[in-house]
Amino acid sequence: MKAPSCLVVLLLLFGSVANAAEPAAGSRPNVIFILLDDMGWGDFGVLHQNQSKHVRKNRTPMLDQMAAEGMQLRQHYCPAPVCAPSRSSLLTGVHQGHAVVRDNQFDKALEDNHTLATVMKAAGYQTWLVGKYGLQGAVNGQDDDYTPAMWPAYPTKRGFDRFYGYVRHRDGHLHYPAEPWDIGGSASHREPKQVWYNDKEVSKDLAKCYTTDLFAARSKDWIIKHVEAGSEQPFFLYLAYDTPHAALQVAPCPYPEGQGVKGGLQWNGKPGEMINTAKGTVDGYRHPETVGKGWNDVEERFASMVRRIDLTVGDLLQTLRDLKIDDNTLVVISCDNGPHHESYLMPRKGFVHQYSPQSFQSYGPFDGTKRDVWEGGIRVGTLAWWPGKIKTGSINESPSQFHDWMVTFADAAGSPAPARADGVSLIPSLTGQGKQRAGQVYVEYFNGGSTPRYEDFQPVKRNKKRKQMQVIMLDGYKGVRTNITSADQDFEIYDVNKDPKELHNLASASPAMKRLNERMKDRVLQMRRPNETAKRPYDDQPIPALEGVASAGWNYETYAGKFPYVPQPGSVAVKDSGASKGLVARDVPGAVTFRGHLKAPKTGRYKVTLTTPSPAFARIHDAQLIDADYQFKPGQTYSTEINLQQGVHPVTVTALGTGDVKLNLSVQPL
Repeated sequence: MKAPSCLVVLLLLFGSVANAAEPAAGSRPNVIFILLDDMGWGDFGVLHQNQSKHVRKNRTPMLDQMAAEGMQLRQHYCPAPVCAPSRSSLLTGVHQGHAVVRDNQFDKALEDNHTLATVMKAAGYQTWLVGKYGLQGAVNGQDDDYTPAMWPAYPTKRGFDRFYGYVRHRDGHLHYPAEPWDIGGSASHREPKQVWYNDKEVSKDLAKCYTTDLFAARSKDWIIKHVEAGSEQPFFLYLAYDTPHAALQVAPCPYPEGQGVKGGLQWNGKPGEMINTAKGTVDGYRHPETVGKGWNDVEERFASMVRRIDLTVGDLLQTLRDLKIDDNTLVVISCDNGPHHESYLMPRKGFVHQYSPQSFQSYGPFDGTKRDVWEGGIRVGTLAWWPGKIKTGSINESPSQFHDWMVTFADAAGSPAPARADGVSLIPSLTGQGKQRAGQVYVEYFNGGSTPRYEDFQPVKRNKKRKQMQVIMLDGYKGVRTNITSADQDFEIYDVNKDPKELHNLASASPAMKRLNERMKDRVLQMRRPNETAKRPYDDQPIPALEGVASAGWNYETYAGKFPYVPQPGSVAVKDSGASKGLVARDVPGAVTFRGHLKAPKTGRYKVTLTTPSPAFARIHDAQLIDADYQFKPGQTYSTEINLQQGVHPVTVTALGTGDVKLNLSVQPL
């Protein structure tokens, strides 16, 4: 083999990005992120149910009130249309082109890297997770007798101070952990499940505890005790409901009178009566507004589940008001993907046991459900509430996605986001203060099935094969591909603002749309990296180069401060800037970003090596190149192999350091 010649390096000056918005005035806010499981965009009253003309309607008055007091994010997207990859991207702040957990990799270990919990912990927060996890790391799913010490990615090993809930993905299919469910459709849906509180399994104490109530009551109790103890430390709560997904089980009794500290759900803390709704008949209560309307059994069940969630959200918000911390608490509620079509009920004579999201048009005015990349599968109901900071009754129509929340919450806490984060802070959009940076929306996912044959879906989408799927937002248009077989396959292009049901494919409508299609094909290769566990037809395609770049040089900007990790450029104020001939900057006050270009002399694979005396993170285009940040080890060689098209490629390298900082980026053809 011939000795490789060094890659020619061409470096181009280009302007610094805009600074992040200044943190909100006052103390760091508490942050609560509520994630619903398989609740469709159309299940929200304020988004669809209240004004729709479909036959069956369900109400969500508490969510409606939350929207009236805060903001609707009407074009917010999940990372993939199923729970594991969505939760993974949410917690790690990266889209599915960079996530370790992709496709249907339930129970796969969340990577040991920055998470929402570690970032908020670094900002001085208490960090709590209540509810469903499913990212613990299991060997082929065979972890029935595991303990937290055996799970490599247990929540307390990923930055959470406290965890209370379901560890395994499949445990979250049932909503009574302590009791068998005799009418479950399979053995696994009839057996009790485990609930863990840090290092203890506690399900034996949870008789008649319905998880929607249990997780909300546990959250209320922690918040109340935290405030009443006089703690000045802010908290971050990730409340991950396991409903209305999977088994259509309902609560055992009516919701308690009142709301807040003195009313509603109460945590008793006594085995056998852990919460004040642990009474009545397991799976026995239907909300009064769901009965006597001619609805079938599964429709009454589903509507009652949604209404129960609605009540708990209202209860939580009232608790914040009672504790007088509402104006210093940012609450966001969203969903992991579009609506499901499951009941997990066994067939019974005289009962309908199959559920369809058609009943309540849970997908809203869109086509697609869970596992689809049409709008109904990936556009998720999302509300944000922060009294005094978010304008009441406001609506935001700009595209955003789960990976934006890590950057947003860090910004609210007055901290930068990690350089690994793919998102942008939404604080300017939420508060109306500062300039909103443009974000990126990207989805990739594989599923072997087809879009449902629902009569209110466009005929061409009914029973359409899914397989390899991809979505990108570019220039205000949505590009979507299904059943992808090659990188050259055209996107369908839709203006979803004017055409939310994606009826009019614009891909061939004009020369401009044809050019946009080609740019979409290039762009998706410039913002992702392949993953061996989730292969794509375009993995081996070289990353497209830029055109028309001729200048050389490095541009750098420095940031002042003591950072707990390599900061994301754009999420921290620039102290100084300049130009240099190499990856060298002098008098760095805390961190530095170098920007330039690499010139690949031919199309092919290259080995890129970064030598750095301090933590650093590098990107090529918008794709991750080298992560030498989290758990950085001095003297370690950081390298990667990457397939590049002949031509020029932009590179960004950010590193921690004070005084003189010198790095070396070595690139060689293979």
